[in-house]
Amino acid sequence: MSLMTETRAVLSLDSLPRVNLLPPEIAESARIRRIQVGLGGAVLAAVGVVALLYVGASSSVTKAQEEVDVAATRHATLQSETVKYRDVTAVYARAAAAQAMLTQAMGEEVRYSQFLNDLSLSVPDNVWIKNLTFTQAASPAAVGSAIPGIGTVTVSGVGFKHDDVAVWLESLASQKGYTNPYFTNSTEALLGTRRTVNFTSTASLTSAAYSGRYTKPAGG
Repeated sequence: MSLMTETRAVLSLDSLPRVNLLPPEIAESARIRRIQVGLGGAVLAAVGVVALLYVGASSSVTKAQEEVDVAATRHATLQSETVKYRDVTAVYARAAAAQAMLTQAMGEEVRYSQFLNDLSLSVPDNVWIKNLTFTQAASPAAVGSAIPGIGTVTVSGVGFKHDDVAVWLESLASQKGYTNPYFTNSTEALLGTRRTVNFTSTASLTSAAYSGRYTKPAGG
């Protein structure tokens, strides 16, 4: 057979119509199987995702439960610790009550020892103190009290001149806790052959004279 004849035979076979001899039921069954295989794969994938989510959720729940257990243990420990301090509130209340009583009893304390020391350091050179009297009011706020401020200080002394008495009054006025100093009398006299001046002065004590030791806050 020649080449031309073989070519014509191939062309003749290719141009023939294709005929599917399989029954339609077999083709339909094959298509359904392919769909089932695809659905099965999708179901398996979904199951895998759900399994992963479940494992993650279980891990989170376990961790959360562990934290809850730790918190519960800590709470129980702290609860037991509070038993040690159940009387603290009562102790603080008693301490506050005692502090209030102390403030009421000693809130108007004047430390006269310090006043005497400061006064001795401020007396002018030409003045001598013969007598000194502090008088403190029982209640400075009492209506009609004859004592101004919180009390008075009365000083009897000797100076060389009336000007020395004036210097003394100025010195007294400059000190903390004193106000409105004045002399009630100032008379000349002889001390041996030396002329001197005998005087009596009075000043008011102010609230600045309070020590404040029992009224200041703790640590203040």
